[in-house]
Amino acid sequence: MTLGEKLSMYRKQNNYTQEQLAELVGVSRQAVSKWESDLAYPETEKLIKLSELYDCSLDYLLKDKQPEVQPNQVGLRLNFSDIHFEKKSTRMVHGVPLWHVNIGYGRSAKGIFALGLAARGVFSCGLFSMGVFSCGVMSLGLLAFGSIALGLLAFGALALGFIALGGLAVGAFALGGCAVGLISMGGAAAAQYLAYGDSATAQIAVGITEARGESAYLLPLEPEFRSHLFRSIETIVPSWLQWAADIVKAFI
Repeated sequence: MTLGEKLSMYRKQNNYTQEQLAELVGVSRQAVSKWESDLAYPETEKLIKLSELYDCSLDYLLKDKQPEVQPNQVGLRLNFSDIHFEKKSTRMVHGVPLWHVNIGYGRSAKGIFALGLAARGVFSCGLFSMGVFSCGVMSLGLLAFGSIALGLLAFGALALGFIALGGLAVGAFALGGCAVGLISMGGAAAAQYLAYGDSATAQIAVGITEARGESAYLLPLEPEFRSHLFRSIETIVPSWLQWAADIVKAFI
């Protein structure tokens, strides 16, 4: 195969149009057309960029030979690294595919909508995912769902975020089996300002069976104690966290 034939083959395998490839490499569509027709050859820096984009060696692109056969491709043996599925949108948004599905060992997906073992996108889903809206075993995003979730709003077995909900939750406002934060609610709740739970520890602690803090209350509360508690909350909790305090007060 000639260089042009290989470039054309790889472009089609990756679902790029000549216009999309030209945008990614930084040349005109006419230049891509000439490369694939063997009427011109890419400059060295463009060849390097193409080899990285197509995940192939310069040696293979420049020499007239077939791809090397890897040991795990011989015979009928199959392992996880042999499994690979990839599809991507031909529509691009600021140089990124609208959607990209890339499933396979060592593969990653990048798109507005991304799905893969490792995924990055506005909406991402994968074993490891990062995005504005992210879902995965390990997830990072403004809105994150996962076994381990880190985000502005995080949901997970282990959740870390401004608002965190999980088995173990850590955040400015934390809700969970074990919750730690500025304000927290949970089976075991510990907080700087206000904690509510079966066992609560905080400056203001409201507990069902145990409460520890400067102001500690055990439920149920008499009306006069409830009024005193609410006044203390309004005094001690910063104004920017009063919305979270109001949520806790609704359960007292």
